[in-house]
Amino acid sequence: MKFYPNGTIPEQANMYFIYGDGGTGKTSLTKQFTGNKMLFSFDLSTNVIRGEKDTSVVQLETNDAPSIQSLVEKWVFGALIKPDYDIIILDNMTALQNLVLENIDGASKDGRQNYQKLQLWFRQLGIRLRESNKTIYATAHQVDNGASGLDGKGRYAADMNEKTFNAFTSMFDVVGRIYIDGGKRLIDLDPENGNHAKNRLDDRKLIKANELVNYKKEEVI
Repeated sequence: MKFYPNGTIPEQANMYFIYGDGGTGKTSLTKQFTGNKMLFSFDLSTNVIRGEKDTSVVQLETNDAPSIQSLVEKWVFGALIKPDYDIIILDNMTALQNLVLENIDGASKDGRQNYQKLQLWFRQLGIRLRESNKTIYATAHQVDNGASGLDGKGRYAADMNEKTFNAFTSMFDVVGRIYIDGGKRLIDLDPENGNHAKNRLDDRKLIKANELVNYKKEEVI
């Protein structure tokens, strides 16, 4: 543990988690972040960042699946301590979760214990990301649960085990759902809509996707 006397706690870098359907532009949001980036791709979808001069990529291969936990700990934790990289990007936490769960399921027949191990591993990953004090951007697919009530709230969620999602994103400052409405790409940050969402950085509840990182206050919608 670290102790900070009154008023001396240091500023922390921001952490963003955005989920949504395929094709809504989750990966392309990485272009908003300024600095040298390391992107870890867990679903092989890297075409949108081809040619980006400030982005290095570590891409999952088929034979990596059985040892995905140790590989993530090696590569991601290694990038976190390197001064070369300002932003760490984890692209498709849904895919990563499924790979980790497959490995845990193969090691134990106790379903409840498997999910506890899954949650613990992702919580520890989230803690390491936060402790690095680097800017973090993570993505995931979404699930559509259909209208969950007369008001339709709570329809969308990140495609992750609920407790695993909570364990991982508890460290994050921004959690939002990206979607397209009338040709415009928007991000819902309002927890009162019942979806997975929060914004600890400012008071915005609905934003244009291209203003996730940099925006002009007078243009908030």
